[in-house]
Amino acid sequence: MTDKTVAVIGGGPAGMMACGRLKNRVEKVILIEKNDFLGKKLRITGKGRCNITNIAEVEDIIENIPRNGKFLYSALYSFTNTDVISLFEKLGVKTKVERGGRVFPESDSARDVAEAMKRYALGNNVRLVKARATGLLIENGRVTGVKTEKGSVSADSVIIATGGKSYPLTGSTGDGYKLAEEAGHTIIPPKPSLVPLVTKEKWVSDLMGLSLKNVELTLKDNKGRKIFSDFGEMLFTHFGISGPIVLSASCHLKGNTEVKAFIDLKPALTFEQLDKRILRDFDKFRKKHLQNSLDELLPKAIIPVIIEEAGLEKHKEVCNITREERARLGTVIKSLELTVTGTRPIDEAIITSGGVKVSEINPSTMESNIINGLYFAGEVIDVDAYTGGYNLQIAFSTGCLAGENA
Repeated sequence: MTDKTVAVIGGGPAGMMACGRLKNRVEKVILIEKNDFLGKKLRITGKGRCNITNIAEVEDIIENIPRNGKFLYSALYSFTNTDVISLFEKLGVKTKVERGGRVFPESDSARDVAEAMKRYALGNNVRLVKARATGLLIENGRVTGVKTEKGSVSADSVIIATGGKSYPLTGSTGDGYKLAEEAGHTIIPPKPSLVPLVTKEKWVSDLMGLSLKNVELTLKDNKGRKIFSDFGEMLFTHFGISGPIVLSASCHLKGNTEVKAFIDLKPALTFEQLDKRILRDFDKFRKKHLQNSLDELLPKAIIPVIIEEAGLEKHKEVCNITREERARLGTVIKSLELTVTGTRPIDEAIITSGGVKVSEINPSTMESNIINGLYFAGEVIDVDAYTGGYNLQIAFSTGCLAGENA
């Protein structure tokens, strides 16, 4: 143990991980957190269940980090998903693996995860300061402490782990960007990521609350180039679309103003197989109107939309539907089109895209390349990933690396 003092700004997953790694390495740790309690955002993560990591191989995890994933090689290999699971087991939080390799606490309680991290972070040599950090103390190119609204604290090293700008009610108000920028760092402008999408079509509001499973969502830019495609679950809302695959798709918008979304409601079937299936249903319900003949194929709520988008007459008897009309029906089922006009606001995003420029951070230590003794961890850095536990893994890995090197 060294006789150093390290200050950690932010009591979220990255900050608490850093404290846990620090407390047995240095004489004193000062944890600065403006909220009344630690892990405020962590307690609502994953709809209150907390998807702590993913069992994918590290290389696959990096593939699921579209924003500067390669920057995280050292962090992810230094503290892996296996290490995360092992740590929580030692802290008394048993885990389970669900669809897509997602790892959750057996209790389905994000509070259990937050409380475990709190126990891990705190200790006899950890002083908790409940105050907002307002600036850094810097002398001769080296950080010497932190200014807070309750006074200044001296430190040999400082870790900024303040999170991004998503969920501002949990304290993620972008404070870390201001601190880093004042220290000379470049901030990539924050944008919402893992956020619901707003669409132009009015009919989506008629489907509000309808959840679709095992569908394929594809995004194409205004030149028809595919920018995203994935299978999974999605949800219609009063403003557009949401759900796991939609949130992941939002990472790929990158300022595209005219994006088309295509929903394949039957991705397991080819056009030919779908046509045969429709023929069988038409034969079975041959005297019924079109709107009453698709209940075994599609969710009831979406049938009127499919018929209208295909330009068909809902009261036409299916025995009179032509091959050309059937083809139009199949085309819409395989490629229901929406126009994406934007995202919901950043305060509705799960995470923030943007932050401290990665080229200004040493990826092997998380130390600033500009100010000696200044480190970064978590969402304040310009990295973000898809849903599936990857973003919390980033927080834990970078928090660990910063803590071990600070």
